[in-house]
Amino acid sequence: MRTRAKWIFVAKATALGARVPQAELFALSAGSGPGGDLIYVRRKHSMKELVEHTEGINRLMARYGVKFGIYKGGEFHEQLFPFDAIPRVITHDDFQQLEKGLIQRVNALNLFLNDIYSEKKIIKDGVIPEEFVFISSGYLPQCEGIMPTKNIYSHISGIDLVLGKDGEWYILEDNLRIPSGASYPMIAREICRRVSPATFSNNSVVDNRNYAAMLRQTMDWVNTGGIPVIMTPGRYNAAYFEHSYLAERTGSELATCTDLFVEDNFLYYRDYREKKQKVGVIYRRISDEYLDPMTFNPESLIGIPNIMDVYRSGNVAIVNAPGNGVADDKGIYYFVPKMIRYYLDQEPILKNAPTYLPFYDEDRKYVLDNLEKLVIKDVAEAGGYGVIFGNELSSEKLSEMKKLIEKESRRFIAQEVVDFQDMEVMEREDRVLRKADLRAFVLSGETTKVWPGGLTRFSRNADSFVVNSSQGGGFKDTWVLSQWKK
Repeated sequence: MRTRAKWIFVAKATALGARVPQAELFALSAGSGPGGDLIYVRRKHSMKELVEHTEGINRLMARYGVKFGIYKGGEFHEQLFPFDAIPRVITHDDFQQLEKGLIQRVNALNLFLNDIYSEKKIIKDGVIPEEFVFISSGYLPQCEGIMPTKNIYSHISGIDLVLGKDGEWYILEDNLRIPSGASYPMIAREICRRVSPATFSNNSVVDNRNYAAMLRQTMDWVNTGGIPVIMTPGRYNAAYFEHSYLAERTGSELATCTDLFVEDNFLYYRDYREKKQKVGVIYRRISDEYLDPMTFNPESLIGIPNIMDVYRSGNVAIVNAPGNGVADDKGIYYFVPKMIRYYLDQEPILKNAPTYLPFYDEDRKYVLDNLEKLVIKDVAEAGGYGVIFGNELSSEKLSEMKKLIEKESRRFIAQEVVDFQDMEVMEREDRVLRKADLRAFVLSGETTKVWPGGLTRFSRNADSFVVNSSQGGGFKDTWVLSQWKK
C-alpha cells in the first residue's frame, strides 16, 4: 500500500506539474510572486472536507451569534458575516517580512502620537504641516499633555493591507482607535479545527489560537492595579458579539457605562451583587467623543463621567488611548513613511498605496487632471463609506467632484487604484475569484507583536473592490505557514 505524504510544499504551478499527480493536489493561492505562487496540499481529501463543511460552519457561527450589526434607515439590523472556508495562505517567509514591516509601522505611529500630544517635534522640524494635524477631526486638544501608562497609545492596531498583482503588499489604512474584527477569525479557526481536524494536523499551519492570551498580556502590561474590563456600548452595537467574546476569552469583565463609575479619582466596576471593584485597565469599545460626557460630547449617554480625570492622573489605563484618531486620519496616512524615517531612522519596509494630497498644489493639480483614474476617499469616513472610484462617475459627477476637491482640499485624499490579487471563493458549487484584503492585528505591550493570522475580508460582488462587512463582504481564515513542514 502506498504511504501518503504528510507534508506540503510551495512552488510555482509549472514547477511540479509533472512530478505530482494532479488528482492528489489541492491548490491554494499564496506567496507574493507576480500572480501568486500556489500552495499544493497533499491529502487533498482533508482540505476538501473543510470546504464541503462551509455551510455547516456558517450555521454554527449563526447559532453562536457570530454576527455584526448595521444601521439602515435608522433601524438596527443584525446579519451573519459570511465565512468562506478556502483560506488565505501566507508563507513563512512572507509573514516574516510582513511582521517586520508592521512592527516598524506601529512603533512609528506610537512615537508620533507621543510626540503630537507633547513636544510636537515632527511639526517643529517641518516634516508634517502644523495645520494638517490640528484641523484633523481625530486630534483631541483635551488629550494634550496626558501620558498614557507605559507611553503606549495604540495597544491594538488594525492595519489593512492588500497584496498587489505585482507581488507587493500595500498598506491601505491604519486603524488605531477601536479596530474590530479579530473575533471572527478566532472563532472560525476553532470551528474549522473541530469539523476538519485532519486539515490542520496534515498541514503546517501556525496555531494562532493565542490572540486572547496576547490581548490579555497587552492589557496586563499597562494595568495600573485592578481588574480588567471590556467596555461595550451595549447589545445594539455593531460589534457586540466581539465585545462579549473577547471578554469571555480574556477573563475580563464585560461592562456598560451603568456598571462603571468614578469615585475618589479611581474607576470602579459594580457587579451584580453591588460589590465594587477597582478597574486597572479598560478596553473601551466606544468612540472617543462618547467616552466621557464631562470632557467630550456632553450629550453622551454611553460614557463614564470623569473617566478622563482618572486617566489623566494615571489611575487607569485606557486601551486604546483617546486621541489616536489623529494618527489614523486618512490624510495623516500620507506621512507615515516620513514618520518612520523621522522617528526610527529607517526606510519603510511596507509601502503605502500611491497617494496624493489635494492639500498640496502639485498633488491637487495631478488629482484634478487624472480624477477618472483615481480612488477618492473622504478622510472622515470609515467602513468602506466615502470611497469614490473616478472611473464610475459620469462627466457631470466628475465636474462636481473636482469643484468639491478644490473647495475642501483637506477633506480628501486620492489614491492610484491598486490592482490587488483575486482570491478564490466558493459560490454554491463553483469557485469564483473575488477581491480580498487583510486586516493584520498588531499588539503593543512590553514588546510589539503581530498576531499570526488576521481578518481576510472579500467582496461578494464580482465587480467590487470594497470588502468591508458593512458593505456586504465576507471573510476567510488566514493561514500562516510554519517553517517546519509536515
